[in-house]
Amino acid sequence: MRIYLRVAWLSCRRYATYRAATVAGAFTNTVFGFIRAYVLLAVWHARPHLGGYDATDAVTYCFLGQSLIMVLAIFGGELDLAERVRTGDIGIDLYRPVDFQAWWYAGDLGRGLYQVLVRGLPPFIVGALVFRLRLPRSPGLWLAFAVAVLLALSVSFALRYLIALTTFWIVDNRGIETLGGVAAMFFSGMLLPLVMFPGWLGSTARALPWAAMVQVPADVFLGKHGGDALIDVLGWQLAWVVALFVAGRVMTRVAARHLAVSGG
Repeated sequence: MRIYLRVAWLSCRRYATYRAATVAGAFTNTVFGFIRAYVLLAVWHARPHLGGYDATDAVTYCFLGQSLIMVLAIFGGELDLAERVRTGDIGIDLYRPVDFQAWWYAGDLGRGLYQVLVRGLPPFIVGALVFRLRLPRSPGLWLAFAVAVLLALSVSFALRYLIALTTFWIVDNRGIETLGGVAAMFFSGMLLPLVMFPGWLGSTARALPWAAMVQVPADVFLGKHGGDALIDVLGWQLAWVVALFVAGRVMTRVAARHLAVSGG
């Protein structure tokens, strides 16, 4: 366990070296948060109770989404795995006396922790200074939100890890990464809250793993789930984490055998 904690810490420190890019990114996320907030306010002015949200819920959701963009790597990437496959350095990684998947997961957790502090908090704090945002009313709800974000990060990693593993077969997987980023933006609720999606589209979107990334943590933060419903929704997130991690382990074994056959 100590080695994985060390990997997470070193990953956090690595991202901390890009201070100028971090400040610029936080500023950009905040500006786009204001743009999106006013768009959503216009929508909720016309439809005051759309999807069970009010205007305060919608604006809070907006700034939560802006805060989670880089934490969850909504646009994809943030894993060096694909590049290491292309360069051949992946052979060294596979020979390390550690669990391959856990190694990359630990590194992504460190990255996510850093992004929470420097890219997640500023947009939300600035948004709270300008707009009236809805905050959890109990410590238990804050804890549930923290768990939901951790599970959301785990789902995000598992999906990006699966996409990165495709490099073992197709070498240049940028097309798949692009498709994954588009799917994440649309089905996670990053682009629009999934409560705005009508009928079967909304039901389908909320059943897919991407919904666990933004929509579920936001609903937990807004207090949309209570009691058994809160346990159920966190359990649903956990179920996707387990399913995707198992798929990742299976695909890792197949990929390692493929590498051995191709590279000797």
